[in-house]
Amino acid sequence: MLRLTVAFLLSGFGIDPSLRIDVFEDLNIEESYAGVSQVQGFHNESTAFLFKDMWRSVRASAGVSERMLQKLRGRVEFTLLLTLKQDKFNSGVMLSIHHGEQRYLELESSGQRSEVRLHYWTAERRTHSEVFPYSLADGRWHRVALSLSASQLVLYVDCSRIYERLVETPSMDVPAGTTVWLGQRNNAHGFFKGVMQDVQLLLMPQGYISQCPDLNRTCPTCNDFHGLVQKIMELQDILAKTSGKLARAEERMRALDGCYCERTCSLNGEIYRDEEVWIDGCKNCTCLNGTVECESIFCPAPQCPPNTAPAYIPGACCKECQSVCLFRGRVYVEGDRKSVRDSTGTCLLFECRNRSMRRVESTSCPELTCPESEQITLTDRCCKVCRGHDFCAEGYSSSCVENSECVNLEAGACCSCRDGYRALRDDSAYCQDVDECAEGKHYCRENTVCVNTPGSFMCVCQTGYIRIDDYSCTEHDECISGLHRCDENALCFNMVGGHSCTCKPGYVGNGTVCRAQCDGLCHNGGSCVAPDTCICQQGFTGRRCETDIDECSDGFVECDSRATCVNLPGWYHCECRDGYHDNGMFSANGESCEDIDECETGRHNCANDTVCFNMDGGYDCRCPHGKNCTGDCVHEGKVKHNRQIWVLDDDRCSVCSCQTGLVMCRRMVCDCENPTVDVSCCPECDPRLTSQCLHQNGLLTYNNGDTWVENCQQCQCMRGEVDCWPVPCAAVLDCEFLVVPEGECCPHCVSDPCQADTVRNDITKTCVDEYGITRFSGSAWTKHGTECSLCQCKVTRQSSDASVNDMFF
Repeated sequence: MLRLTVAFLLSGFGIDPSLRIDVFEDLNIEESYAGVSQVQGFHNESTAFLFKDMWRSVRASAGVSERMLQKLRGRVEFTLLLTLKQDKFNSGVMLSIHHGEQRYLELESSGQRSEVRLHYWTAERRTHSEVFPYSLADGRWHRVALSLSASQLVLYVDCSRIYERLVETPSMDVPAGTTVWLGQRNNAHGFFKGVMQDVQLLLMPQGYISQCPDLNRTCPTCNDFHGLVQKIMELQDILAKTSGKLARAEERMRALDGCYCERTCSLNGEIYRDEEVWIDGCKNCTCLNGTVECESIFCPAPQCPPNTAPAYIPGACCKECQSVCLFRGRVYVEGDRKSVRDSTGTCLLFECRNRSMRRVESTSCPELTCPESEQITLTDRCCKVCRGHDFCAEGYSSSCVENSECVNLEAGACCSCRDGYRALRDDSAYCQDVDECAEGKHYCRENTVCVNTPGSFMCVCQTGYIRIDDYSCTEHDECISGLHRCDENALCFNMVGGHSCTCKPGYVGNGTVCRAQCDGLCHNGGSCVAPDTCICQQGFTGRRCETDIDECSDGFVECDSRATCVNLPGWYHCECRDGYHDNGMFSANGESCEDIDECETGRHNCANDTVCFNMDGGYDCRCPHGKNCTGDCVHEGKVKHNRQIWVLDDDRCSVCSCQTGLVMCRRMVCDCENPTVDVSCCPECDPRLTSQCLHQNGLLTYNNGDTWVENCQQCQCMRGEVDCWPVPCAAVLDCEFLVVPEGECCPHCVSDPCQADTVRNDITKTCVDEYGITRFSGSAWTKHGTECSLCQCKVTRQSSDASVNDMFF
């Protein structure tokens, strides 16, 4: 009855305004928000908003937040609706309602982990998180509906039910002053990148029906079910193929990162640059992004003056005007020959040259081997030839240029196009390929696709069919023949025109890729290699890899006497004891720890009437000989009496005492077994999983307060959030050339400018290049006569009376 009522409200008369929170409307997002711009939405002529910049602040004002949250308070049933297109690999927050560190409702999507995460406040008055393995950050439009009804949580994506779980009951007892953020968690974290549209909170459990009305049917038909299963399998197969292609493309892009690769074209052994244009026979060709595109040359009819005529010349595609000769009432083109006989019967041979027929000296004719009845008299020579004479072998075949071949005739030779080609000009010296597929001149039958080839075509079988002959194909059972793409842990089912794959029990996936499923996740980077079987990363053990191996307590590690062993999740390190610091060599066992001279560095608290003496790992305040020292201490401008104990004003976690003129300060001892331990002073004792941080590689987990160095960034885990900042580097003074060695973060000073990454250029100094041209320091130019040599003027040294400069290539 409740479902019918909700459906009636949604589909018949719209949504009751008291049950709806339209975030875009309430925030008045159409106003100017820095970093947000209006774009085309998911539906035609609809409006959406692009979130792209990292310095934006899309936050509801105090009054607007209060009006929105008045509807939400006390609710245990609601639906969050979103239509979005998130950038690939982006990890960001779509909507966040929080007060201080308490997240009452927050939905985020991690493109790095392919997860959707929901954080909310429970009736037990603690923050709870639900993680759904699903990738929204794929650059495509998705409709997302997340419904909470008491302890039931359902996630819909694109009108498909993705997950349904029993969770802890939410509590929307939102206090005053709670903030509402859109597209980010705050001004520093969780920035969503992409497009969002229709962000709404409906205060009812079946609110997803407004987004997907077809879900209102209580019982789908068998046809609906089978059609849905078939579509899902097709989409899963497409997703698997696309994911594989994307992974391969990412590998190639990483290899090409920072390089500019011009796509060239290769034709007939010649290399052409991108957008280069050339003439190939009777075609105009262009190289476009690695592909040669050609089209036939248009030859206009030549307008020839008197005493000339159009004719083909070697190397030209179109006819050109050539001089002619008039001989015995006939016109001959330059190079044509004509044989005549005089009154005595002697054969005379003439050739058209420079507009007149000129006599050609005749040579003796070769002796013919054929009978006289098989001998032929020709008009362009005096010597007879035998019937069937090979005129092509005499050189005429050189006139047949592209896709053309020489053919002997009775009294001469001509060019003829090869099979599958048509003539580009009337003498068939140049020919082009005939696209039999486009012109319907093929014989491909059912279950095939025609593919054009040079001079011919081929019939390719459609997916799921095998070849019968060159022109037809038939369906076959890919599962039996082994020609399928199912995973080794999947079952293959043959279908008309293809097949389907379903993972075996104990495995999950789309059938083409199946992975083992364990009862619960393999923790700490462990891998599920078989049903309910985890392989742990180094440093962890247990059935679910849930137990960290304490290398320090198990005796696996022996640190130097100046260091102490500190256990980390999956690993350990030797940390210098108080009074010591690392000398920069960072030895794994702590041998690089050396004593701090507190007296020299001023890091002591000796009273004015005592003298500081450095000691190994600390210092001592001694009374000078002959004096009566009071034993009092001076700390931060205040006198502390001997044996007095106090807590630092700016650090409640440190306790100091005055011991005979010596101020001794130390951090409070952290006893994690003590239930009253102050987790603010002892973050390593914070047991909450929400206070831990997961490394971006997914293999390491850091406790609250842990610090580490990653890619020249100093990072710290602070109550579940990772904050990083650049590693500080000491200033390098009076240095002209700087270089950052591989594996290090800070620059060093070098004397060789060719090895330098950074050069401080002085434009008052110059170089002279190989042609005598003066160049300023720091300038760069291309070397004369080559396109691939880059020169740069760098100052190498300077004396008191002159500057000496060199060029480097």
